[in-house]
Amino acid sequence: MALFLLERLTPLPVEQAWLRLTDWPRHGDVVPLTRVTVPTPPPTGVGTVFVARTGIGPLAFEDPMEVTVWRPPALCRLEKRGGLVTGWAEIEVHPHGEGHSLVVWREDLAVHLLPALFDRQVGWAARWMFGRAVDGLLIRGPAVGGGV
Repeated sequence: MALFLLERLTPLPVEQAWLRLTDWPRHGDVVPLTRVTVPTPPPTGVGTVFVARTGIGPLAFEDPMEVTVWRPPALCRLEKRGGLVTGWAEIEVHPHGEGHSLVVWREDLAVHLLPALFDRQVGWAARWMFGRAVDGLLIRGPAVGGGV
């Protein structure tokens, strides 16, 4: 499995950063060739399931995730339950200075059929991709409704 950690300082207050990071469909706006659907009814909580479908046509795969820990606006843990990608992710949002936040994104993932020999490359690619996604979520306009 490939474990990686991202940290981002943002001028957003904790609640706004949390809303942006846990508005699951918005993830599809910042990850290329990805659409995110949430088949479980709102609001987000333990047991919420969402599915990221990435790719084009027959080259696409689904990455279903389930919320297993939900402590807004501080901690969310996701379990990846897909056939291709498995593992977990944790999103933490901490106060940092007056009105600002520190976001910590920790993830451990494995790609089915890819031997552990490639964990370093998977970690590098995932850190780059999720770093861009987190940056995009924190920079883009206000979250509406979010995941709270």
